[in-house]
Amino acid sequence: MVSQNYLGIYINKNTAAVVCLDSQGKGGSVLGCFSVSVEGQEHPDSPGVSGLASLIAQGCAERGLKFSEVAVALDCAMFMQHSVHSEFDDPKQIAATVRFDTEEALATDITDVALAFEINSSDKAGSELTVFTAQRKILSDILFSLQQHNLDPVTIEPDVNCLSRFICQKVSSAESQEVRTLFAMLSRRSGYLIVPPAGAGGGPAGAGSQKASTVRTFLVGSTQNRDQLLAREVLVSTALTASLGPINRVKVFDSAGSVDYEQLGEKLGIEVDRIDLLGAAGIKTQTPADRAGPARPVDFAIAYGVALAHFEKGRGVNFRDDFSPFQGKKLRLQKTLNYLSISVTILLIAIGLYFQTRVFSVNGFRSDLRDRFAKAYSAAMPGQELSDKTRMRDAVRKLGGLLRGLEREKKGLITDEESVSSKLTLVLNAFNKCATQTNLNIKSISITAKDISITGDTSNRRNTLAFFDTVRKSGLEISKEAFGAKGARDTFTITVVPKK
Repeated sequence: MVSQNYLGIYINKNTAAVVCLDSQGKGGSVLGCFSVSVEGQEHPDSPGVSGLASLIAQGCAERGLKFSEVAVALDCAMFMQHSVHSEFDDPKQIAATVRFDTEEALATDITDVALAFEINSSDKAGSELTVFTAQRKILSDILFSLQQHNLDPVTIEPDVNCLSRFICQKVSSAESQEVRTLFAMLSRRSGYLIVPPAGAGGGPAGAGSQKASTVRTFLVGSTQNRDQLLAREVLVSTALTASLGPINRVKVFDSAGSVDYEQLGEKLGIEVDRIDLLGAAGIKTQTPADRAGPARPVDFAIAYGVALAHFEKGRGVNFRDDFSPFQGKKLRLQKTLNYLSISVTILLIAIGLYFQTRVFSVNGFRSDLRDRFAKAYSAAMPGQELSDKTRMRDAVRKLGGLLRGLEREKKGLITDEESVSSKLTLVLNAFNKCATQTNLNIKSISITAKDISITGDTSNRRNTLAFFDTVRKSGLEISKEAFGAKGARDTFTITVVPKK
């Protein structure tokens, strides 16, 4: 989709005008325009606004019009205009209290009414407002019908406000700033009177304190004399704006072409000229393919004016601000983020479950292996509990030591000095060497893995010491010794170990 092209739609009961603007440039250029109508056509499944929405979507598709934003202008028969005074001059305070002020001014309940307003002038005494009210049901029907065809309008504005924007940007900019001009436009069924603000074709910049255009709408009957009707309404508007300065010129467009401009000027006593609306907008005459029949310049000017709303910054006269704030892009972004967050959450849960399954599998294997090891080692380690890692490591270390000792003994790696049999052999050799000379008598021998304790006696102390020397020369070391005398015999007790 081509971004930043703007679509303006003017909707009334049975017809609609559509203008698509290119966003390049200050005021945009017309990319395409057409009108549709359900008058005289049978649309049992899509009556009224619903049928118009379908025809608008179809017309855009047939002409290949691409756009990013949509704005809608509401026909004056669908809303009412009021003059309301506010005690405040701050726009935020006015917005917060305008509903109460309007309800008080109208002396009626406005619960089911949507409201939009424009500040005409402000001073220390407060602000003068132009308030527009429309039934919420009408606006909801329009909004729902357009949204059904992917046309979600950013703004829904009064048609006279859109026409005022068109006049200020496309027509009155060429007017002399010294002349205060009233613009009068008559369509088939409606009339519009617009006095631009000072400095925008509405007179000198210092005239009055007017901030916005002074606008009025009125209905036009099919049998009414348009000269008389226009003369009366112009005089009323001139009187209403007299405090802001005199009207010097009236510019008129009549869709029926029945207004006598010269005669109207004589009645009003003011210069009267005609306006070329289509020429000012750069809109070509409709083609026979357009469904609304003959070209309706006022309708296209309104559609052009509502499309120009996208070029403006700041607050506009928008019914959607009150009853259904626009959330198109925001809502799409929120939905995208929601889908993305849900997808990421599901992905993270799946990854977590995968790794958790792997952890459970490894832990199950470790638990099974541990149970098997506990059962296998229970015979070698009676009474030992294999309840924790420390005891398991101690058990493995002790078993490893026993295994290595058995393997060394089996291979003959243990020396004679370390074996009990070798120790006993050394002691017996010492006995044999000195038994006769020392008159040795052995009473007891106690053998352990570490040493040998010998208790005995000889005929005298000298023979006992000679026995000790013989023991030392046999490869043994006396770690402990004790002497004593018993009768004619010299007793002793010694503890011997192999020499290191």
